[in-house]
Amino acid sequence: MTDLQGNTFFEGPAGQIEAILKVPAGDVTRAAIVCHPHPLFGGTMHNKVVFRIARSFQDAGFAVLRFNFRGVGQSEGKHDEGLGEQDDLRAAIRVIKEKYPGAEIWLAGFSFGSAMMLRSSACDPRIRALIAAGVPVSKYDFTQIAKCGKPKLFVQGSLDEFGSTEGLRKLFDVLDEPKQLKVIEGADHFFEGHLAELSQTVAAFIASVEAVS
Repeated sequence: MTDLQGNTFFEGPAGQIEAILKVPAGDVTRAAIVCHPHPLFGGTMHNKVVFRIARSFQDAGFAVLRFNFRGVGQSEGKHDEGLGEQDDLRAAIRVIKEKYPGAEIWLAGFSFGSAMMLRSSACDPRIRALIAAGVPVSKYDFTQIAKCGKPKLFVQGSLDEFGSTEGLRKLFDVLDEPKQLKVIEGADHFFEGHLAELSQTVAAFIASVEAVS
C-alpha cells in the first residue's frame, strides 16, 4: 500500500483505489471518509458537494479521506451497480483504521455515495457517526439501517429530484436516535446556490456530536 498522504492510492478489492488524504497538524484522533455521487453520471471525489463536506471535516480538525470508487479516475476495476462499491468503502475503512487505530471514524456521502455508506456501513461498530446528503431514497432500500443507534445527519434539498423530502422523512421517522434532519429550502439535488448552508449544517452537526462525546 502506498503511504497515505495527499494524492495517493490504496488497495481495494478490484485493484488500486485513487484517493486524497488531508491530515491535520498533530495527532489524529478523528478521521472522516467522504463518498462521491454516481460514477455513471460524472460523480468523482472532486465533486463540489463532496469537497464542501470534506472541508467542513478538515476545518474541525479531522483527517479526511476522499476516494474514487472502482472504475472512476485512476481507480482500477469497473462499475458494479453499487455492490462492489460498498466493498470499496469497506476497504477504505480498513485502511484508515489501520493507519489511525485509536481514531474515531466518521462516514459521509453525497447521493450515490450516501447510499453506499448507509447500505454498507451504517451499523458498523467501528463508525462513530454518519452524514448523508442528497439521499436518493427513491432508488434504494434503506430499511436495514433502522436500528443503527449512532449519531446521524440527513441533509436534503427541498427540491431534490432524486429523493423527496416526504420520502426521506418516512425513512427518518423509523430510525433510532440520535438523528437530525435538515431540509434546505429551495435547494436541488446538487445544492446549487446553497453550498454554504450545507457546509454550515455539517459543521454544526460535528460540533453537536462532539459536545455530547
